Amino acid sequence: MLGDRIRKIRKQKKMTLEALAGEGLTKGMLSLIENNKAKPSMESLAYIAERLEVEVTDLLEEISTQELRAILEKAEKLYNQKLTVPYKELLTLIEPYIEKLTQGYESSRLLDIYARSLYEEKLSGWEEYADRAANMYDKMNVTANRAQIAIFRAMVKFIQHEYLKALEILVRERTDIELNHVYMDPMTRVDLDYHEAILHFAIGNNKTAGDVMESAIAFSKEHRIFYRINDLYRLGAGQALMFKEEEQLEVYLQKLKQYGEFAEDLPSILIHDLIVVMSLITVKQEYAKALAIIDSYLANPVMEEVVEDLYQIEKGKALYGLRQFSEAISYFDAVETSTTTHHPFDLSLYYVRYSYKALCHRELGEIEKALQAAQLGVKNFAGLPVTPFKEFAIMTLETIKMDS
Repeated sequence: MLGDRIRKIRKQKKMTLEALAGEGLTKGMLSLIENNKAKPSMESLAYIAERLEVEVTDLLEEISTQELRAILEKAEKLYNQKLTVPYKELLTLIEPYIEKLTQGYESSRLLDIYARSLYEEKLSGWEEYADRAANMYDKMNVTANRAQIAIFRAMVKFIQHEYLKALEILVRERTDIELNHVYMDPMTRVDLDYHEAILHFAIGNNKTAGDVMESAIAFSKEHRIFYRINDLYRLGAGQALMFKEEEQLEVYLQKLKQYGEFAEDLPSILIHDLIVVMSLITVKQEYAKALAIIDSYLANPVMEEVVEDLYQIEKGKALYGLRQFSEAISYFDAVETSTTTHHPFDLSLYYVRYSYKALCHRELGEIEKALQAAQLGVKNFAGLPVTPFKEFAIMTLETIKMDS
């Protein structure tokens, strides 16, 4: 009740009844108000709020903005933990206040974090809280946070490999944001561009994806922001490699290398060299040269887990090219498809190993094993858009079927 909230805030600020009453109220009247035996006028309420250094709304609501800020500060620290985010702890922290989160940035951000925590814990109802947060961000014109909810909603479908649905959600919500928000900061625009580009690529809409990607790169240069620039360069290099656009590949590889060295960004350097290796194997058939690069990296303890797996797959492909079939199979078998990989192009890098494994078994005269591996490769590619990797898997299966 109102009196309870006034008393609570007064005690938090270590103020006596006399100190709060000041010259505008008597100690007796203030005591009656705090014990809910008297109702203050709006003038008295404004006076009390001023003395407590809070907003009148903080007294009228069941929870003050100051209290919400303290809760949000705790929530942000938990949510931004680098290794393992304690989503259950976040739910426990926010749950008691959930129905009191009705207005203001603190409320909307807590609802946002709560929705994401529910989703991560695979609990139902996250959509309702994401909607509430989005509506509040819209009313306050908090464009960056509103855009992140749009991206989050789209990526939920992306992770489920519903790529077209993900794109539809992102484009629809982006349109709504651009129509209803006064201003969009450059980083938010680039973030939306990047995600829109990867989703267009995911459904095989390569021309539109390329246009969005190039627009984002040009916009980044114009505004001198480096946010997402390494991701965009990786996206461009991967796309060029996939479709053997050698001139474009060289351009993006050079930019990716320059960024990696300038920013001392290890993932960019690892991806740059991985794409170089892929080009040496797939385009130039320089297997020994590729193998030398791969071995130098696999001996390096700073390798990131996902990138290390891809280097091992490339080692298997290089060994196949060098006709070391049994050893190649051992490298393909040592890798499992990453559970955090969802883009069709990235999945293709994992799935193509089955086709190469099948070709190794074929060369060893193990036709039954070759057929099983080739069939698994085609099965994995079934729901993905047409790419040279998918075509390679289909062609491999047809070749082995003719041998059986």
